[in-house]
Amino acid sequence: MNFIVAIQTGMREIGSHKIRSALSMLGIILGVSSLISTMALTRGMEEGTRTFMQQLGGLELVRVVDKEPSAELFEFAVLSPGRTLRDAEAIQANAPLISHVSPELILKTTVSLENGGDPERRSVTGVIPGYFVIGMHAIDAGRFLTDLDVVRGSRCVVLGSTVAAELWPAVPATGLIGRRVLIHGSPFEVVGVLDRYEREEDKRARAEGRKVSSRRWDPFRSKNQAVLIPFATMFHEFLSGMFPEDSMHSIKLDAMPVRIGDLTRFPAALEQVRAVLQNTHRGVDDFDLETREDWFDRVESSVRAARLSGGLISAISLVVGAIGIMNIMLASISERVREIGIRLAIGARPSDIFLQILVESVLVSLIGGLLGIGASFGLVEVLKSISPTENVPIISAGGVFFSVAFALGTGLLSGIYPALKASRLDPITALRYE
Repeated sequence: MNFIVAIQTGMREIGSHKIRSALSMLGIILGVSSLISTMALTRGMEEGTRTFMQQLGGLELVRVVDKEPSAELFEFAVLSPGRTLRDAEAIQANAPLISHVSPELILKTTVSLENGGDPERRSVTGVIPGYFVIGMHAIDAGRFLTDLDVVRGSRCVVLGSTVAAELWPAVPATGLIGRRVLIHGSPFEVVGVLDRYEREEDKRARAEGRKVSSRRWDPFRSKNQAVLIPFATMFHEFLSGMFPEDSMHSIKLDAMPVRIGDLTRFPAALEQVRAVLQNTHRGVDDFDLETREDWFDRVESSVRAARLSGGLISAISLVVGAIGIMNIMLASISERVREIGIRLAIGARPSDIFLQILVESVLVSLIGGLLGIGASFGLVEVLKSISPTENVPIISAGGVFFSVAFALGTGLLSGIYPALKASRLDPITALRYE
């Protein structure tokens, strides 16, 4: 039988039994739409998580942290200078897989307006320009700190958006450049204001005029409340008097994140950092590297589990649809026994009958799959209105193709048994069928 003729005959058969065909397609429609929607949800979760991680510095951000030295080296702990500026300089010079290093000194002190106002106690951080890249920051107005600011020990400051808004509630960010604030009583010129960082859900709430609760955990709080001054300025202005025995290169750092330049060489980059620190710490293992691999792996595992569980539930719907198609095709064969007998008697081959029934089954699943795609777009729009904004469902071409292919496979498998049964009918018995 010609394949085109088989398709035309199958379409006529589907059209002549509209209600029966629609009912057999319903399971496929529900299965395909739920499968596409599930894949869109998990894709949205994955993209939202990746975006969130990038805003917090990404997987490339690794922190050098203090730890207790091992028991066998505990007696030699006094030989290690700890985390210092020398560590940062050595990593930058001898670890080529590390793109940026950010030594940080943190001081809890008062910040206030130069022309008065109540001083507020805040964390002020002394940094170098690498801090901007490592933290994935963005500037709303002005500029960030430069190497020249660090070398000169300039009295300049970059403020987070929340701090800027609290100090000057009615002034836009662009109007703050050149103004002065008092940090621990010393005047500093504002040279830049960082972008406002917030979750998509909070951004949508603000756009709609709704109040964002201040009691909720805010992952961007430290970025929005940042008060950043040059590293050298922090030491010479505020810490040299507190720790007169230390120089700028020997004072212990409060934090030292690094950024890996190429994630494909992640383990090698960590080994380079360990080798450098092993040397600068004189063989004492009083440091550790804190990565985000475990966090990232947990997120990936959660997404995979959601994708698998949702896919299994959707697959059950498609299996139910396949059973419906098989039942409908068996009922159709029972109604067409005499017709099949006549076709066999006048020269049709069993393979022609097999192809005809199989094509009808696949056509039912194909039409159901296409209708399921349309239904999935409507379902995803509903999910968008109720899902968190940072995890908005995303329909992908791959998800649509996979779902339709799965539906076609379901139709193909569900049509094999009815097609075999029809092709094996005895023409004489079929012609006598009433």
